[in-house]
Amino acid sequence: MKTENSKSLFERAKKVIPGGVNSPVRAFRAVGGNPLFIKSAKGAFLFDEDENKYIELINSWGPMILGHGHELIEKAVRDAAGGSLSYGAPTKKEVEMAELIISMVPSIEKVRMVNSGTEATMSAIRVARGFTGKSKIIKFEGCYHGHGDSFLIAAGSGAVTMGHPDSPGVTQGVANDTLTAPFNDLKAVQQLADANKNNIAAMIIEPVVGNMGCVLPRPGYLEGLRKICDKENIVLIFDEVMTGFRVAKGGAQEYFNIKPDLTTLGKIIGGGMPVGAYGGKKEIMDFVSPAGPVYQAGTLSGNPAAMSAGLAMLKYLNENPGVYKTLETTTSKIVNGIKANLNKLGLNYTVNHLGSMFTLFFTSQEVVDFETAKTSNPDLFGKYFHAMLNRGIYLAPSQYESLFISLAITDELADQIIRANFESLQEIQKLESLKVGKF
Repeated sequence: MKTENSKSLFERAKKVIPGGVNSPVRAFRAVGGNPLFIKSAKGAFLFDEDENKYIELINSWGPMILGHGHELIEKAVRDAAGGSLSYGAPTKKEVEMAELIISMVPSIEKVRMVNSGTEATMSAIRVARGFTGKSKIIKFEGCYHGHGDSFLIAAGSGAVTMGHPDSPGVTQGVANDTLTAPFNDLKAVQQLADANKNNIAAMIIEPVVGNMGCVLPRPGYLEGLRKICDKENIVLIFDEVMTGFRVAKGGAQEYFNIKPDLTTLGKIIGGGMPVGAYGGKKEIMDFVSPAGPVYQAGTLSGNPAAMSAGLAMLKYLNENPGVYKTLETTTSKIVNGIKANLNKLGLNYTVNHLGSMFTLFFTSQEVVDFETAKTSNPDLFGKYFHAMLNRGIYLAPSQYESLFISLAITDELADQIIRANFESLQEIQKLESLKVGKF
């Protein structure tokens, strides 16, 4: 596999871009080596600057659910571009997009378009604080909600202790208003609520976590959070930037039949363009300016090209509900193939899976929260990543990310992925002289 052009571009990039990349995980630091610079993509494939071809399982971290370069999305963007790329004024497509989102997502009565998932989560927290008049929030260890200051907080050792800043530039004052609890632990959440009575504005959670790998809620967990929020008058926010329109047409809230008060969206609603949104109950959303006092604005919010791409994507998903069964079937085939490979090789690693999301964790433990996710062996994952890459399979360059399957993955490609998985696991097993249950 030739990589000279990517290496050269990375050296150039490091001179003009911090770390040589515009988002940290792209730098390959978690897996070693240099990042590949992508030139184009089509269907299930990526092509890099050295003309290498890969079956890819990232799909731009989720949004390319139909595969890359889908003709409906591309046509929508081309048609929109003919009328200018930005107006900074209202358009018909914004109204159509809002109406479509509201018709598809069970809990949303009003919605505001923004430009990214991070912007959506930051705005949702601000609105929840404005609506409740309270300042603190609860987030969950291992859940990522973008790089807003409120979300870059690590937990203290006790369930009711204050957090501390997890990134330079985040103030202690912000940290003091952010409480953290382990995922899948209702008791810890209740302890936080009891210790901060009448001071918690919102609780924000990924209903299916994608940023410590794919981690599922235990049965009854989301229902328990809903009950706590109702009892304590806390705004429940589902961060469905990843799961929205992916695990079901109406997102994780439809799949689990739980209605949050606010929902944040991104990725798929842009069809590959930079789009985000937040929405929910009418009485909360009417606190957003200009209807209410909570200010939030954006020149490019509701951008016509982005709205066109998103509308084309959501209309397709809305009109073709069989997409989700197809994705589940394909993903289950790959996951079951990986599990069979692990059994053949006598390896007891863990695979988590829901819908078209899955993660292979290099640990024998059941992965239910951030602490158990961290028992994975990152060195083995790095070797596995490169072994798969050498076989033409492009994975997320981090153990702690979910993979995403698109409609472009055919049965034949699924078989190829399963074969590559077996050969890669076998290769690192030999390299490490692993025995059953030893890491």
